[in-house]
Amino acid sequence: MEFKEGLTFDDVLLVPKYSDITSRSQTDLTTKLSRNITLNIPFVSANMDTVTESSMAATMARAGGIGIIHRFLTIQEQANEVLKVKRSGSVMIENPYTISSDKSVQDALDYAEDKDISGLLVTDSNSKLVGIVTERDLLFAGSNGTVSDVMTKDVVTAKPGVSLDEAKNILHKHRIEKLPIVDDSGVIQGLITSKDITNNTDYPNASKDKKGRPLVGAAVGVKGDFLERSESLLDAGADVLVVDIAHGHSENAISTVRNIKKAFPDCELIAGNIATAHGAEDLIKAGVDAVKVGVGSGSICITRVITGSGVPQLTAVMDCAKVGNDHGIPIISDGGTRTSGDATKALAAGASSVMVGSMLGGTDESPGTVLTKNGKRFKVYRGMASLAA
Repeated sequence: MEFKEGLTFDDVLLVPKYSDITSRSQTDLTTKLSRNITLNIPFVSANMDTVTESSMAATMARAGGIGIIHRFLTIQEQANEVLKVKRSGSVMIENPYTISSDKSVQDALDYAEDKDISGLLVTDSNSKLVGIVTERDLLFAGSNGTVSDVMTKDVVTAKPGVSLDEAKNILHKHRIEKLPIVDDSGVIQGLITSKDITNNTDYPNASKDKKGRPLVGAAVGVKGDFLERSESLLDAGADVLVVDIAHGHSENAISTVRNIKKAFPDCELIAGNIATAHGAEDLIKAGVDAVKVGVGSGSICITRVITGSGVPQLTAVMDCAKVGNDHGIPIISDGGTRTSGDATKALAAGASSVMVGSMLGGTDESPGTVLTKNGKRFKVYRGMASLAA
């Protein structure tokens, strides 16, 4: 049996060196998440059911990172989470939610609640804009009337191609929050909201796709519906898929990567988790665009205790980064990051980005259940292989 030195974050410190940087504003944290996706900060929220759904993912994107929607949802539920992120910060919503004018007020309430939105564009039988209905219109309207009874009929609109500044002026002039974009025939082409304009100004470092929408990723498994799930997530707008498996250096993971890449060759694909150079090499050969590194290093992970397997995280990152650099494939350090200093060490060891779970699990944006104990509020945070999950 061969024994080799293995280092984790607590085993090392970075040696300070001379710096000519005079202000933190001069630093550039831009990095590669995957072969073709760039982030403005090197942070990824973990694909765990107590860490990342749409609220967390949207917040991560606004900050310049990305969130990975967990896969412990139905296909439609997970796709809806992706859609929520895409609609949360786009300069113009391309396919705004609409409702027919003859639908009931209760239908509108249910639809708005299901989609987590504050207003709906109202259309006639020819899909032309005839009004707009908002939360305020519906709040005290009762449930028996129709949408046409409560909607605003004289809607201020703009033509396709309107600039952001022009849209801002129209919204301000008419003291409105939503500006439908319609063509000469009255057919809806999009929607610009004051919130989207504000987000565009308030979050200049937000990570966005080519259409100006927030970046978002989603996880898939290796069995059953992974191809159907992948297709649905990509159709919803997911920018990257993550093959989510505890032991990524396995035939299950490798064959899944090949199958997804065969079905969706343009899809950005991350796979893991692995902890060795050999594992990184095999996943890269299978076609991944980034490799996720970390086995048993998570704060609540008991893989090492139960199975006796794993590699100290700093060593695992260094070993895999050498292979990644040879192929031009980014490495994501996943697990063991308890402080900002740990993240810095992971980046110094060769990781392009860092996936975090426990650091975000107690935030307002995480979907974990809130518990109160002795007058203090806590959020449930659990590993995805735990009995509770």
